[in-house]
Amino acid sequence: MVLRDFRRKVKKQFADFLELPGDVMLDLPKITMFGDIKLYIENHRGIIEYSTSGVRVGVRDGELVVTGEGLLLRNVLPDEICVEGKIKTLSFSY
Repeated sequence: MVLRDFRRKVKKQFADFLELPGDVMLDLPKITMFGDIKLYIENHRGIIEYSTSGVRVGVRDGELVVTGEGLLLRNVLPDEICVEGKIKTLSFSY
């Protein structure tokens, strides 16, 4: 665990020094939300669970949990997922 934290810190410092985006260098998810009706998740690790009331998506070191009503997976691509519907909550679980 300590080694992983050290590596992450070094990568962050390297990305800051070279002015590179953190999501690319640190393998972080990029989340873009349009109001409470549409959500794009880039740099994901796949869908863990899906229903019309919740979506769990794998991300580095955990998962992203989206809850709502009438949720629909609009796009499922290797590098991007689009969730549409009435989005109520968005949280990370590690």
